[in-house]
Amino acid sequence: MGICISIASSEIHDQAEDQHHFHENALYLTESIPSIGTHTHGSLYSKQGTKGLNQDAAILYQEYGIEGGAFCGVFDGHGKNGHIVSNMVRNRLPSLLVSQKYGVAKLEPTPESNNGRRPSKDLVKWKQACISAFKVMDKEIKLQHNLDCSTSGTTAVVVVRQGEYLVIANLGDSRAVLGTMTEKGIKAVQLTTDLKPSLPSEAERIRNCKGRVLALKEEPHIPRVWLPHEDSPGLAMSRAFGDFLLKDHGLIAVPDVFYHRLSPNDHFIVLATDGVWDVLNNDQVASIVMEAESEQAAARTVVEAATASWKRKFPSSKVDDCTVVCLFLQDKQHPSSLAPET
Repeated sequence: MGICISIASSEIHDQAEDQHHFHENALYLTESIPSIGTHTHGSLYSKQGTKGLNQDAAILYQEYGIEGGAFCGVFDGHGKNGHIVSNMVRNRLPSLLVSQKYGVAKLEPTPESNNGRRPSKDLVKWKQACISAFKVMDKEIKLQHNLDCSTSGTTAVVVVRQGEYLVIANLGDSRAVLGTMTEKGIKAVQLTTDLKPSLPSEAERIRNCKGRVLALKEEPHIPRVWLPHEDSPGLAMSRAFGDFLLKDHGLIAVPDVFYHRLSPNDHFIVLATDGVWDVLNNDQVASIVMEAESEQAAARTVVEAATASWKRKFPSSKVDDCTVVCLFLQDKQHPSSLAPET
C-alpha cells in the first residue's frame, strides 16, 4: 500500500484503500498563482514497510514564498510516537519557516539583487530562518504535554526553491540528491551529508556532551548514540527533532544548511528517507527518475525499485518505510526556463 500524488494537475491520486492514509503520509499544497517563466513539476510517493505503522511523511508545496517557488521535504519518524512527530513537522514547518524569514527580513531589509554572482543577503536570511524555524519546531514538539518524545523523533530534509537558487536544510539521515545532465547522461550530485554518529565531527560533539557512540555487536557497521551510563536508547542518527532524552548529550536539532545555484543542466531533485538509500545508491535513483515513464510516475517508480531491492538484498529482513519526493526543475516544453550562467 502506498500513497502517490501527482502535481501535474490539482488531482490527488491516492493508492490506499482509505483516503485517511493520504493525510497521514504525503501532502501536496499549492497557491493559486500562475507560474510564468519558472516551471516546477513533481510527484510524491510513500509506502509502508513491514515493520508496522508508516512513520514517514512528505510534502510538496508549489508557489511557496515567491512565484515559481517550491518547498519540499521528507521526514522519517522513529520511536513509539515517531509517526506523530513526522506529521507534526511536515504540517507546521512550511509556515514556521515563512514566519521566521519574515521576522529576519523585518530586522534587516533585503538589498537589491547582486545578479546571482554569489548568494544574496536574502539567501543568507533563508539560512537564518531555517536554523530559527528548526529550533522553534523542536521547542513546539517538546511543549506537547500529551506526547512523549523522550525517545521519539524525526529526521527532516527540506529543499526551498527561490528563483534560480535552492536552499537545502538537513537534519538526520534522509537525503537530497540533484539530477544534472552531462555529456555522459544524468549524473547524481548529493546535496546533503547523512548526519550519523559515524561522522567524526558528529561523534566528537556527542562525546563532548558525555553521550556515548557505540555499535551493537550484531550491527558493527551502525554506530548509535547512547546515554552516558545506560544502554539506551541507541539512536542511529546524530541530529533529529524530538528525542529529548539525548538532547543534553550531543543530539541537536540544528540543521546543516546549504545553497545551490541552478543551471540549465539541473533537471530534478530527489528527496528520500533512508529506506530508499539503504538499498539504492544516488546514481541508481537518478537513473530511475530519468527513465520513469513520466514525471508523475517518478516518485512511485523509485519507491517500487527500492522495495524490490530490499526483498532481493535482505530477504529475511523487515522492509523499511520508503518515501520519495521528486521535484522537476524544468518543464520539458520549456527547457531553458533557467537563465544560462555566464
